[in-house]
Amino acid sequence: MKLIPLIALSMFAVTAPLTMASAQSGPVGTACEGDIAALCAGKAHGGDVRACLQANYDKVSAACKTALDYTGGGRGPGLGPRR
Repeated sequence: MKLIPLIALSMFAVTAPLTMASAQSGPVGTACEGDIAALCAGKAHGGDVRACLQANYDKVSAACKTALDYTGGGRGPGLGPRR
């Protein structure tokens, strides 16, 4: 079952640069777009936004949780969730 989130995340990673021209691009920016607007408006691009999303992890969407779990912090896409 872990293959499905990985495939979805890979699709985000490939399509995000093509579909988003905003400062928040990439898997987290794409998957968490609504969560960023709702929970982290006004945060600086990059680490501040990610820290905000991590701090609000229980409130973010399932797609955003997947993106956070599978990227960042040296994880890179496709390395599996942090547990």
